[in-house]
Amino acid sequence: MTRIEQEDNGRKGKFVIYVDDEHAGEMTYTRAGSSKFIIDHTEIDEKFSGNGYGNDLVMKGVEYARENDQKILPLCPFAKKVFDTTPEIADVRYGI
Repeated sequence: MTRIEQEDNGRKGKFVIYVDDEHAGEMTYTRAGSSKFIIDHTEIDEKFSGNGYGNDLVMKGVEYARENDQKILPLCPFAKKVFDTTPEIADVRYGI
């Protein structure tokens, strides 16, 4: 079973994914003003790679952005690739 938890200190934050209560990876972000945040890093532990967990983290960020009227600037190469190949999330991409 997987779960994703969010940690946020007001300036920076991260979404952390757990698989059977074991840390599997995380996606970090930095707030850029009140209406957008920058995804700056996505990393999945090697043991869990290849299972789509990185994509799950990006999509959790998209869900959060939609719920909070935010835009995302995906500077992380992985997150950028997800945005480039998933047109249905373009509504939350900053600068497009």
